[in-house]
Amino acid sequence: MTNTTSAKLDAKGLRFAIVVSRFNEFITSRLLNGARDALVRHNAAEGDLHEIWVPGSWELPLAAKTLATSGRYDAVICLGCVIRGQTSHHVYVANEATKGLAQVALDTGTPIGFGLLTTETTEQAVERAGTKAGNKGADAAMSAIEMVNLLREIGPKQKPSK
Repeated sequence: MTNTTSAKLDAKGLRFAIVVSRFNEFITSRLLNGARDALVRHNAAEGDLHEIWVPGSWELPLAAKTLATSGRYDAVICLGCVIRGQTSHHVYVANEATKGLAQVALDTGTPIGFGLLTTETTEQAVERAGTKAGNKGADAAMSAIEMVNLLREIGPKQKPSK
């Protein structure tokens, strides 16, 4: 018989930093509302949520790393929105922000909730920020809750003190 481990979706007592890109704020503010709602619905105390605004998605990884290494948060949730424009600029921003956030998680061992939308159109972004396709900010928050609890379950157990 296979042993299975899955984590609970309970944020009680957990501390979260939520990093939000100001660029495309009409979308990211909706992602933030979704993330905040998901955390509170899963027992996070509003006093355990810290919102940090950065200029754009490019800045998400540096802020996330600073917060993850501070020791003050159980997880960092990153929310941004990159919409295709008339040049290839969006490709560089989205790729590097994504790589940076993945590297922060691996380097620090801190769960990073990935709520960076990369869409072709504004309409697609709106759909993913709380309409047809749900709210990806809420999804990122739920993943963060689950990963904190999962890592606690599968990580090294502390040895009893002598």
